[in-house]
Amino acid sequence: MPLPTKIVVVGAGSASFGENTLAALLRSPKLRGSTLALVDRNPQTLNIVHRLAERLNREWDAQMNITSHTHHRQALDHRTDFVVSAIEVGAREDLWRRDFEIPLRFGVRQPYAENGGPGGFAHAARNIGPVLEIVRDMEQICPHAWFINYTNPMIRICNAVHRYSRIRVVGLCHQIYIGYVMVGIALARDLGFAIPEGIEGMHAHPVQYALHEQVKRQVVPRLDIRAAGLNHFSWILSIRDRQTGEDLYPLFRKRFFELEPAFEPLTRRIFEIFDLFPVPGDTHLSEYLPWLSDPVTQPWEKYNIRLYDWDLNAAVREFQHDRLRSMAEGEMTIEGLEETDSEGALEMIEHLAGAGTDYHLAANRPNIGQIANLPSGAIVETPVVVDGAGIHPVTVGDLPAPIAELLRREITVSQLCVDAVVEGSRSKALHCLLLDPVITDIEIAKQVLDAYLTEYRDYLPQFWS
Repeated sequence: MPLPTKIVVVGAGSASFGENTLAALLRSPKLRGSTLALVDRNPQTLNIVHRLAERLNREWDAQMNITSHTHHRQALDHRTDFVVSAIEVGAREDLWRRDFEIPLRFGVRQPYAENGGPGGFAHAARNIGPVLEIVRDMEQICPHAWFINYTNPMIRICNAVHRYSRIRVVGLCHQIYIGYVMVGIALARDLGFAIPEGIEGMHAHPVQYALHEQVKRQVVPRLDIRAAGLNHFSWILSIRDRQTGEDLYPLFRKRFFELEPAFEPLTRRIFEIFDLFPVPGDTHLSEYLPWLSDPVTQPWEKYNIRLYDWDLNAAVREFQHDRLRSMAEGEMTIEGLEETDSEGALEMIEHLAGAGTDYHLAANRPNIGQIANLPSGAIVETPVVVDGAGIHPVTVGDLPAPIAELLRREITVSQLCVDAVVEGSRSKALHCLLLDPVITDIEIAKQVLDAYLTEYRDYLPQFWS
């Protein structure tokens, strides 16, 4: 039976989001007849995605009512059950580059600058305000609705929604599959996985994405991997063969260290030291560790931590928008959208709306004991079970004490970041930077903060009132 519901998608003009999540929602027989409200501040990209959605609606007979809006308030009403958010303030690549370059003026070289480090503070600070505006309107208009978040930094955004609103929040991310890919590469000859040539590592690159996907499609049906921790900072707890039930962690541990040492060398070193495998790959992992930013030893060189290629990915984004435009105008086939992955939104919406039960590999929810030795209420990432009664985290118990301490530090940094942004508190913002593993000097922390707040004054007026 179809389960008509109302879904509001904020940030619908995002190129990758429009191609993946919207196609998955419109392809669902269970959601046939639902209402889909598309929201984006950019009327040009919104128009493209709306026309594409209408084409998919016709050709796939989704029977959805599709609307588009340039502000979320126009889309929300009492019937809204889900708000899916993929917003990003500003021109993403340009701002990310600036987040990285500003601390360089003061001798602070971040390994990646997206979700952790000083760049994680700046990134979160810009996005928290708009997200809170959405959920506060939801409190007035549709307080029962779920907020499904894709915006980074994930734990800081979800933390803000959880602690500063009454809206239920879940954060979704595909990073767990990087763990699957690395496990698949290590166990390839034992389990018969075909590994394509050209995989250099798990860093963000369009060519690498396609190669990773080839491995993922083979490994996910075969292996059951359980991981837990924080988003982009989670750890594999168990690896089992779905066919036999065999515990494959001992074999994986042996095989991973037989791989070329140049393959994800930081992950290799951390696995060796802590005896638990970190999921996200070197680039994301490097953001949360206190051993990657020394200007003398330059460990980012030793571990070959690659920066995000801002220019390339901005060009790819433009290419994706052109592709969406071609599909919207009927110049290109939509066959490629028949197997897109919504990164969990589809499964969450279908099952929360009441269509059965789903085991989801990784979701970000407040800690109610699923990780016993991390703070209550902190946003943690674990497997969950989803059904019409809600999202039920899978309990994993304690994490090893050294790992839990690394995670606890990031939790504190994240909460200070959120409080600083909500309150416009420079002192809490400074505390946030001083506790961050990238920062090692009090005066430099203050200089970096002042430079960020000056550079982004238009985005962060609360720090100047």
